[in-house]
Amino acid sequence: MSGAKRLTPDADAPLAVRVAGLSFQNPVVLAAGTAAYGRELDGMIALDELGGIGTKAVSLRPRAGAPAPRVAEEAGGGGGGGGAMINAVGLANPGVDEVRRTELPWLAQHLRRARVLVNVVGDTVEEYAAVVAALDAVSGVDGFELNVSCPNVRAGGMEFGADPATLAAVVRLARAATRRPLFVKLSPAATDIAASARVCVDSGVDAITVVNTLPGLVIDVERRRPALGFGSGGVSGPPLLPVGVLATWNVHRALGPSVPVLGVGGVASAGDALQYLIAGASLVGIGTAALRDPRVPERVVSDLRRWCERHGVRSLGEIIGTLTWPT
Repeated sequence: MSGAKRLTPDADAPLAVRVAGLSFQNPVVLAAGTAAYGRELDGMIALDELGGIGTKAVSLRPRAGAPAPRVAEEAGGGGGGGGAMINAVGLANPGVDEVRRTELPWLAQHLRRARVLVNVVGDTVEEYAAVVAALDAVSGVDGFELNVSCPNVRAGGMEFGADPATLAAVVRLARAATRRPLFVKLSPAATDIAASARVCVDSGVDAITVVNTLPGLVIDVERRRPALGFGSGGVSGPPLLPVGVLATWNVHRALGPSVPVLGVGGVASAGDALQYLIAGASLVGIGTAALRDPRVPERVVSDLRRWCERHGVRSLGEIIGTLTWPT
């Protein structure tokens, strides 16, 4: 269970939200895969001032990940956060036993208000549940995010989210392994992301994360080879913003306000975060922008608070899901 020292975020704060039974002091979370296990960002980002952190992926056994180079940038994309980034890290991680022994205790000791969502991956349907079960009683863990949408691995990635029966099985087994909140992270490449979200909810999840990175390819024209060691990779950054906002709206419109959404993709400012909130997200993830400038997450929180003050918004619930669609 969560550590006894953890404080409950102020429920009266204008930015506070309640998602899947958890109180978040504000809606800004660090997106999984971009914040490691928190320790690496200590001193660069005031982690406990944020709503939460999504950890780096955790698998049953250690994963070496994809070959180098793992990250490349594209100059295009525009927006305040620069161009697109493409990565193929390959879900590298030390495995659940080591994460449980060294990484999660550090988070439990250093975070008092920010929530911790552990990102979970597996090579088989059963491995997701095994990781969840192994971490279910660990202090400081608030919930789990099942990653069924990573485009940067040859096994244990997008195939789990592409087939409804397999997706349902992943969720059902994980649900049986914990009573903690379960999120499922879906791919923007899904044929019908709202239908996939419905499968997840019907199988027992509490919230939906949209979206993961979008599959892409960057070519080194001088070598006539992919810029990444894996070949293709996942595209993130500003170009992903409208994709993620649309996915958020589609899921919110299909499933309604009773199913919370964590909107991720391209957020670099409070204006970007507000797009997700108005589209129906209750939480907003920041990833690539924080890698470029660690001050971005705290600035987004401050700017959101000022925006609410200027517009007389006393609670984010007043704006979440208020998009008016053209008739």
